[in-house]
Amino acid sequence: MTETTGTWLTQEAYDRLQAEYDDLVNVGRAAIAKEIDERRQEGDLKENGGYHAARDEQAKMEARIEELRRKLANAHVGEVQFDGTIAAGTVVTASVMGREMRFLVGSREIAEGTDLDVFSAQSPLGAALIGLKAGETTSYQAPNGKEIAVEVISAEPFGG
Repeated sequence: MTETTGTWLTQEAYDRLQAEYDDLVNVGRAAIAKEIDERRQEGDLKENGGYHAARDEQAKMEARIEELRRKLANAHVGEVQFDGTIAAGTVVTASVMGREMRFLVGSREIAEGTDLDVFSAQSPLGAALIGLKAGETTSYQAPNGKEIAVEVISAEPFGG
């Protein structure tokens, strides 16, 4: 895996997303189809708020199914091989514009249940840090065009 392609996931996070995907595909779709059918039978669809709400819920669910399908198809599952270099799956403590921050470079899904902020390896900050080690400095361009200075204080593998 290159550090900026795919999504690195722990086995636990992968299993959790796979279970959510399976539930949505096998149970959720049938339940929402039944709900839509029941609302359709209530009469005039133009003024049937329950029908439109069920259709909106179906669209949200289908979007989540597609998001999960893509993440799971492009997932790189396993433990991080940590050599001190920042990569996806690394917890970083850094001074960003003089303010100390502690965050995970990786995926929101693996940090679920922790208090860590998450920056993807594709984000401006994450991309700037990939390949660096503690003590090194870099900068990145914020969306507003401002150049942001970053000093890596420490880096450690994500432990869950």
